[in-house]
Amino acid sequence: MIDQAMLRRSFDGFDWCFLGIILGIISIGMLSIYSVTPANPVSGLPIYLKQSMWLLIGALVFIASAGIDYHKLSRFSYVFYGIGLILLVIVLVAGKSSRGSQRWIPLGPVAVQPSELVKIPLIMALATYYGVKHRVGWLQRLVVPGLIVLPGFLLILKQPDLGSSLSFLSIYIVLLLSVGVKSRAFGLVVLSALLLFPFAWGGVWGSLHGYQQERILSFVDPNYDPGGKGYHGLQSRIAIGSGQLLGKGLYGGTQTQFKFLPEGHTDFVFAVFAEEWGFLGVVILLVMYGGLFLMGLEIASKARDTLGALIAVGVVSMIAFGFLVNLAMTIGLAPIVGIPLPLMSYGGSATIMTMAALGLLFNVKRHRLTLL
Repeated sequence: MIDQAMLRRSFDGFDWCFLGIILGIISIGMLSIYSVTPANPVSGLPIYLKQSMWLLIGALVFIASAGIDYHKLSRFSYVFYGIGLILLVIVLVAGKSSRGSQRWIPLGPVAVQPSELVKIPLIMALATYYGVKHRVGWLQRLVVPGLIVLPGFLLILKQPDLGSSLSFLSIYIVLLLSVGVKSRAFGLVVLSALLLFPFAWGGVWGSLHGYQQERILSFVDPNYDPGGKGYHGLQSRIAIGSGQLLGKGLYGGTQTQFKFLPEGHTDFVFAVFAEEWGFLGVVILLVMYGGLFLMGLEIASKARDTLGALIAVGVVSMIAFGFLVNLAMTIGLAPIVGIPLPLMSYGGSATIMTMAALGLLFNVKRHRLTLL
């Protein structure tokens, strides 16, 4: 017989407002993808139908991620992370190349992107490391988890995927700051990094691919190669600006509908939305994302244990990093590093893993109540 009290507490812990925001952002993304991609492509399914399929799979993953006790998941966190590292090695050896990057493993008609899949295992591994046992001293708090992050960071950088590798780094830094580190040790690391940066810059710059160097040059000087590597960023800013206060309406965007803006359904979906719905539409979208992050941080602050709190913080930091970097690069405040906008951009691996991450947030909140 079903425990009615347990069932009632589970529904009490279900945040319908949080779910409504998630569905609202997804709907805005789907509408933008639908408006900017062909309804009857020459070959294959329309993009919006493919994205619907990824969202359906993501919903199932969300349910599983929310339903399995995160304490049980944490027991296998290092195993999951190890599998993720193996997939990153496979990408470098036998991955699919496209536009100068080798980021995907082909599986029949689809391709998976391990750099997206390994982010959740990284969060779980770091949360387990910090949360299950009390760590003291700069070696345990700073160096050891840094060594956990380093292999994944380097393997992703090698693909190259600068955006995902920086996302790895941001998760580590946020969790490190969450557990606390002595200011003297952290200050020493920051100071050393600043002092060594001029000497390391030559090696970093030399390791970048030609197109990555040109993207950075285009960011520093917007007039550098406006018809080449600077084209995406320039067209994105024109599209956002042309939306003005109220936007041009669905199918009304000139930059997006006439295909002046490439990749409108993936990395530049925000520019599509901004041109069609204008400044007011953007404000509403930003409020929705802001609500999502605040609710995630509230779940972290009220978690029953350190493990749950760190998982929630890690999830929020991962999604917030993608949101901020994508927004910054579409409006010209950051170089284009190929990061999708969470919940809005087209993409199977990113969509499924974002839904899995949000499921973990629900998981932490649900157990806050059922463990009473």
